[in-house]
Amino acid sequence: MMDNKGMDAVLEQNIAAEDRLRADLYNFLGAILSAPPDETLLQQTAGLTGESSELGQAIDALARIAKVTKPKKAESEFGRLFIGLGRGELLPYASYYLTGFLNEKPLAALRRDMVARGMARSENVFEPEDGIASLMEMMGAMIVGRFGNPANLSTQKDFFNKHVGPWAGHFFTDLEGAKNSVFYAPVGTVGRIFMEIEAEAFRMSAA
Repeated sequence: MMDNKGMDAVLEQNIAAEDRLRADLYNFLGAILSAPPDETLLQQTAGLTGESSELGQAIDALARIAKVTKPKKAESEFGRLFIGLGRGELLPYASYYLTGFLNEKPLAALRRDMVARGMARSENVFEPEDGIASLMEMMGAMIVGRFGNPANLSTQKDFFNKHVGPWAGHFFTDLEGAKNSVFYAPVGTVGRIFMEIEAEAFRMSAA
């Protein structure tokens, strides 16, 4: 019998290179938005290179800022943006962006879809599941099949259109322009452009 890791490795071998890159970017955004980046993640970010496209230029800009950002600076910025005294400058949750309140219907709908797809919140995570970091990680996991078989394009499109597309672009735009954003401003740019690309690709797909 093959354990889950072995099965995941076999499944991921069948992922197209383009989809693997999409998953990598979703996972990167999830990681950098879930907690302040440590020295290792900052170094990895500083080593990123983009192509001549708008997204590639945004990635290059992020890499340049990562090269001169120290972990303590990033941690302080993360706190002001997302934690703060009582609350941060931004509330990165679908329920808040779509209804103006936390823990509303968008979160309940997401939880139903998570159960249907075999996804569950990690035991050491206490934030609502409709946070931007969690949703980026879910999209990345669905593409490569971390919760079973890789999700087909129709399933990805349905999940994106329900839980990501209606608000993520607005959040990333807010992150770009937030008064406390320095390192996270180009993160917002990368996220906004990526969401636009994904939305258009799903719109053009026949799935």
